[in-house]
Amino acid sequence: MTTKRKSGLIIVYTGDGKGKTSAALGAAVRASGYGWKIYILQFMKGSWHCGEIDGIKKLAPPHGGVVMEQIGKGFYKIIDDNLPEEEHKKTARHALNRARQMMHSGEYQLVILDEINFAIDLGLLPLEDVIKLLQEKPSRLHVILTGRNAKPEIIEMADLVTEMKEIKHPFQQGYKGKKGIDF
Repeated sequence: MTTKRKSGLIIVYTGDGKGKTSAALGAAVRASGYGWKIYILQFMKGSWHCGEIDGIKKLAPPHGGVVMEQIGKGFYKIIDDNLPEEEHKKTARHALNRARQMMHSGEYQLVILDEINFAIDLGLLPLEDVIKLLQEKPSRLHVILTGRNAKPEIIEMADLVTEMKEIKHPFQQGYKGKKGIDF
C-alpha cells in the first residue's frame, strides 16, 4: 500500500481538560531541538503572566528559534475581564492577520495558534476566516491550533486531533491554580 505523505500538518489540541497549550509548547520544545524556527501566537492570554512566557524566552533568539507573541487582551468574559466585546474582537482580528503574516513569511517551520479554537467558539473570530487561513497555509508549514470547543470544520481539516478530557482537577476541591503547573 502506498501512502502519500503530507509535508506540513494541521494539528488540533482541544477539549475541556488541561494540557492543550502544554502539548503545543512541548511540540515547540521538540521541534526547537531539531533547529526549527517556531512562532507562537497567544490569542487570549495577553493580560496574564504565565511561566510559559519566561520559559519560551530561554528558547528565543539568539539561543534558539522560538518566538512568542501575546496579542490577546486576556480571557474574554471571565475573572478580570472588563473590556468591551468589540475590543476583544478587534484584537482577535489583528492576531489573525499577524498569524497570516507569520505563516507566509517563510521564516517558520511551525506556527502555534494558542487559544484560537476558543476565540472562534466565543464569537471573537469568524470560523470562515480561520478556515481560509488554513486553506492558504504554505504546504511545508506545520500549524497547531489549541483551545476548547474546536469546531467540526476545523477538526475535519486537521491531520491530527487530540482531545484533552478532564477527569479530575484540584479546582473541583476549591484549590486555586498552582504556579508552575497551571500558569
